[in-house]
Amino acid sequence: MEEMSRLFNLDAQLVHDTILLAVAVFVLFMIMSKLLFEPVRGMLKGRQTKIADELSAAEDSKKDAAALKAEYEAKLKEVDKEAEQILSEARKKAQLNAARIEAQAKEEAAQLIQRAGVEAELSRKRAMDEAKQEMIAIASMMAARVVAANIDTTVQNVLFEETLKEMGDSTWQS
Repeated sequence: MEEMSRLFNLDAQLVHDTILLAVAVFVLFMIMSKLLFEPVRGMLKGRQTKIADELSAAEDSKKDAAALKAEYEAKLKEVDKEAEQILSEARKKAQLNAARIEAQAKEEAAQLIQRAGVEAELSRKRAMDEAKQEMIAIASMMAARVVAANIDTTVQNVLFEETLKEMGDSTWQS
């Protein structure tokens, strides 16, 4: 019955070995903790810090990129406005140039019309002068014929008066 007195085969030797084994495992755990776990924990903590720093740097870079993007978009809008302003100014200059060219063309046309009027007046005066010269030549020929025919002065005066009436008074006045 001795065998029945032990519960699960627990005897003093087994309890002693179990306690000794537990102490050995605890000592081994402490030694391993100091030798292995602490450096691994330090390495993991350093890696965790490095990752947190990289995440923080990435977040800062993201914020900087967003700010640069906003600045770039603002500059693009500014450039668009400036381009529109330049185009507007160019259109205004083109309109002013067109108006100036049109005014010059009208002025030149007016000058041409004036010159044409002056030239027409000069041509009319020349034609009148030529007509006078021809009438004088005709009158001279008539006078020569009258003299050649030995007509008296009363006949000459009558012929001269008739010639003047045919030519008209307005021819001699201009």
